[in-house]
Amino acid sequence: MKKQLRSFGHAFAGIGNALRTEAHLRFHIVAALLVLTAAAVCGFSPERLAILWVLSGLVIALELMNTAIEHACDAVTRERNAHIKLAKDMAAGAVLTAAIAAVAVAALFFLNGEAWNAAVRFFSRYPLAAIPLGALALLCLLFVLFGGGKKK
Repeated sequence: MKKQLRSFGHAFAGIGNALRTEAHLRFHIVAALLVLTAAAVCGFSPERLAILWVLSGLVIALELMNTAIEHACDAVTRERNAHIKLAKDMAAGAVLTAAIAAVAVAALFFLNGEAWNAAVRFFSRYPLAAIPLGALALLCLLFVLFGGGKKK
């Protein structure tokens, strides 16, 4: 049992390090948070929420894998190497492919009259909700821009 708990500790340490050093990871996490918040405001069905959660998790997981591949490649050599460049480019391409798919699905869910009407109804009922949601958006922006620490 101790070994499994240590494994979780290592996983959380890796995520924490990536959060401190990788602006793209912070961006993807913030994007997921904002999309999921907007989906809740629009009253999306549990099925649509599940799809958005899975796609968000996939993009974040691929961003972590991309970071791991970059670090592993950099540990081998910092000199120009066509194979390492290709590996890094392909890993970045995997993140981009998943992110495009996630944006396309989110666009299908949000860009319709039903979602807009639900958002209008929500803010008509709770106009002051715009204040904490705006503050959340500002905090998210600051997290993406300044949330990192020094790179190790």
